[in-house]
Amino acid sequence: MAQRVVVGKVGDIPDGGSRVVTVGKKDVAVFRTGGAFHAIDDLCPHMGASLSGGHVEDGCVTCPWHYWRFRLSDGAWADSPRVKTGWYPVHVVGDEVQVELPGEPGA
Repeated sequence: MAQRVVVGKVGDIPDGGSRVVTVGKKDVAVFRTGGAFHAIDDLCPHMGASLSGGHVEDGCVTCPWHYWRFRLSDGAWADSPRVKTGWYPVHVVGDEVQVELPGEPGA
């Protein structure tokens, strides 16, 4: 069963900003762009750079190391959508930002 994890308050992430949160053993990058929140794995699947430090433009974050671009809407690599990083639904409940993570297998 999926679980929602509170990762901060709406005001904690300015529009155009990002924040890394650690949930269990996973680092998740939470972005706010155009007033909407998005969450993907923080590590680029290419060489492991932190995506939270990348530039966001046109709905994609660009990896700061080798410029791979990932769509915030689904975690897919913009140049070859078959390659993906983890993507998580984000919910705003009151002033809380919640990331929905899949449950543990067998839980």
